[in-house]
Amino acid sequence: MPTPTDRAVPTTDLNLPGKRSGKVRDVYELPPDAHGPRLLIIATDRISAFDVVMPTPIPGKGRLLTELSTFWLRFISDSGIAPTHYLSSDVREVPPTAFRGSALTPHDLEGRITIARKAAVVPIECVVRGYLEGSGWKEYAHAGTVCGVELPAGLRQCDRLPEPIFTPATKEEFGKHDENVTFERASKLVGVETMTRLRDASIAIYRRASEHASARGIIIADTKFEFGLPLGSDGRPLGSAPILVDEALTPDSSRFWPASTYTPGRAQQSFDKQYLREYLETLVAAGRWNKQSPGPELPAEIAEATRQKYLAALQSLTRA
Repeated sequence: MPTPTDRAVPTTDLNLPGKRSGKVRDVYELPPDAHGPRLLIIATDRISAFDVVMPTPIPGKGRLLTELSTFWLRFISDSGIAPTHYLSSDVREVPPTAFRGSALTPHDLEGRITIARKAAVVPIECVVRGYLEGSGWKEYAHAGTVCGVELPAGLRQCDRLPEPIFTPATKEEFGKHDENVTFERASKLVGVETMTRLRDASIAIYRRASEHASARGIIIADTKFEFGLPLGSDGRPLGSAPILVDEALTPDSSRFWPASTYTPGRAQQSFDKQYLREYLETLVAAGRWNKQSPGPELPAEIAEATRQKYLAALQSLTRA
């Protein structure tokens, strides 16, 4: 389990090809094996909010994210809900030559890597909402819908929905906001058959994960998934059956609320990045930040409190 004394890993510089960096993860290519092309996905200690990466890392956050995401990926696969890209999290499978000339050691990567099947990512964020909050609440308050899905009148902020709803979004380039779209619009972009598969798998995962979390005192208000088509040794997609890729059901991709304090009609306490967002909103209100890059430096107490939120989510969700 990561501790506050862990050395922060805000970035990586491995001697591997194909480096790509997102808001939190750095991705490299690994030599193929019997599974075909592989990726090395490293969860750094970067943290983002409002699509802006903060300049202050959260030491150990990447390990917390990886441990929780690995738990869920195994849970999803073992439950037979959907295949995933997960192969291993053993740092010993990273070639020793990867550390040649790098500032990192294998110890720095322990607990923060995912070795995964390489896939052609479907450019749609698969969002499932079980409760009315965030951009969904804002749209509902204005129009009575969420991404074109009509909902009953009279719902309050954070109310539980009659049934979970699937509300896709376009997956935009780094630095741009994803755009909520209707199921029909998403189907025009990637095909009705693909979107139907993604919708059904996403809702099934959300339902099963919500049952697991509820038994441990946590509400999963909403979450998002990404899917892709696994690639063969020739670099082409293997069939048309998508697999779950990227992270799954972490505080970076989900809203987690403690069930013990849940009260609809207002914003909820959370185990996710909402704590950081609320702090940043105070800076916006004071005219000290405009939600544009670069982000503000985070005080030590805000960084540590954020880490504690991630730790609490991990400990609650993974206990027997």
